Amino acid sequence: MSTAVETTRPQTTQPARAERSGSSKFTKRKVVGYLITLLTWVLVLLFFFPVLWMVITSFKTEGQAATFPPEFFFTPTLDRYAEVFDRGMALYLLNSFAVAVLSTIVVMLLAIPAAYALSVRPIARWQDGLFFFISTKFMPIAASIIPVFLLLRSLNLLDNLWALGLLYLGINLPLAVWMMRSFFAEVPIAVVEAAQIDGASYSRELWRVSLPIVAPGAAAAALICFIFAWNEYFLANLLTAVVARTTPPFLGSFVDGRGQFLAILSAASTIAVLPVIIAGWLAQKRLVRGLAMGAVK
Repeated sequence: MSTAVETTRPQTTQPARAERSGSSKFTKRKVVGYLITLLTWVLVLLFFFPVLWMVITSFKTEGQAATFPPEFFFTPTLDRYAEVFDRGMALYLLNSFAVAVLSTIVVMLLAIPAAYALSVRPIARWQDGLFFFISTKFMPIAASIIPVFLLLRSLNLLDNLWALGLLYLGINLPLAVWMMRSFFAEVPIAVVEAAQIDGASYSRELWRVSLPIVAPGAAAAALICFIFAWNEYFLANLLTAVVARTTPPFLGSFVDGRGQFLAILSAASTIAVLPVIIAGWLAQKRLVRGLAMGAVK
């Protein structure tokens, strides 16, 4: 009598194989995530290091700032900041703040209704209007500086804050109109139609209904216009002398024929960037949301 011996082979279960595969993919994703995070921090430090070095240099003496290799261990001093204000930087900061804030306010007051008319309530031949706004950015500022200079001189408006603010208004208005138009284009048309059915006037429809929806975008546009006006150097350097001098030309005065005064220049630059940093920090939530508006329609 013969007996048959049945042999069984071990079989790998499918769930176990899938589990190992999923674990391997999860580990790879974690490693890739760590590498991307590390690369991001490296890039952030590379971009931030010049600013950090500027702040560190502002606490040195001129001799320590000019040494090579640089000194990393030194006794900090605030003398450079005192020298900056002794040279009248407070007046230049006040001029920059006044012209940047006033021009930005006027730009937004003009850009918001213009952008609304070009998006939610489009006017006839609105494409031509948009092209006109962007066409004003085609010519470099340097190409128009001579007629602008002669015009301001004939009107006795050289070294005048109001004239400088008017020029900043013309420079930033096309940018603000284009930005605000992309933001207003995302306003749901049903919201506008509901306001019209309820009898809302044009101004109420704009300022009370549509503008609160795009408020983050408006904050982003205003901040960008403020930064551009605050940092503008070319016009401020050529069209102002003493009374309407702003901060960027003042910073350039620390570089002359005797050389570069790095410590005091670093102190002045640190003070000059503080208003922009503070404004960006206060508006960071609205700024991030506003810059993302209009990206996907």
